[in-house]
Amino acid sequence: MSKKKRKNSRHKPNVTQKATAKKFSINWQLVRKIALVVIVVLITILSVWNAWANAKLELNVITIREKNLPGDFDGFRIAHISDFHSTSHMIDDVVALLKEAKPDIICITGDLIDSRSKNADAALELVEKIVGIAQCYFVAGNHEFLVDRRLLDTLLDGIANMGVILVMDDEEILKKGDSEVSLAGYFWNERETIEYISDFEGYRILMSHYPEDVKYFLKGEYDLVLSGHTHGGQIRLPLIGGLYAPGQGVFPIYDGGHYSVGELDLVVNRGIGNSTMPLRFNNPPEVILVELKCDN
Repeated sequence: MSKKKRKNSRHKPNVTQKATAKKFSINWQLVRKIALVVIVVLITILSVWNAWANAKLELNVITIREKNLPGDFDGFRIAHISDFHSTSHMIDDVVALLKEAKPDIICITGDLIDSRSKNADAALELVEKIVGIAQCYFVAGNHEFLVDRRLLDTLLDGIANMGVILVMDDEEILKKGDSEVSLAGYFWNERETIEYISDFEGYRILMSHYPEDVKYFLKGEYDLVLSGHTHGGQIRLPLIGGLYAPGQGVFPIYDGGHYSVGELDLVVNRGIGNSTMPLRFNNPPEVILVELKCDN
């Protein structure tokens, strides 16, 4: 008789356990709603922050110490702008930063206009406002090559008439005191010609829109190269850098900033405007100020 009672007791439901489980059950529908709200808030915050950051033009100073630099050029300041892409709303900011930088020269490394541009108005307005700050030098980029020939002539003739020196597969000699340095520019000839643009014996600077041509820069034994084209890799991730750059593909090596490659100093500008891919993340537009120092 007692055995039967013990058997029945094993099948008797535990009312206390059921009540406790019901009391502490998770409302997954509420959790999903809260998670959705948190995600929306985070996306909104990131979007607002990114829009603000992309509208805030930076002035980034890069100091380069050179053993080959003549003493008269110690402290020489080069303002470097690139990839403007006819971004008219940035004109006043660019002008303000260039005035603040007080450069000795201004180097423009291509894509003043965009291949989708119907006119050169924004580019010409920018140049008109900066030519009085310092002597300007220009080399074209791929977007100048892609536009209608008449539009390109309008741009080049316009900026040349304002006093900009066009350095396209050619070189200019910069003089200061009793010293000279070379400033060359590579436009669109065969890349193998890069090393032959300058035959100057001394400190040599090259403006080239395309940083992926670094092996040709090395062959040409240039001391400093100013480039653009990458737009900073469009989307920049912490500790990783840019995700994609034309001419280099995914995870580009030279996406923005200062790189020492052998004896070469390569400076890559993240650019001011956008083109066919308008999205930039963690990648504010910039003007670079390169300050040369003698290292001897």
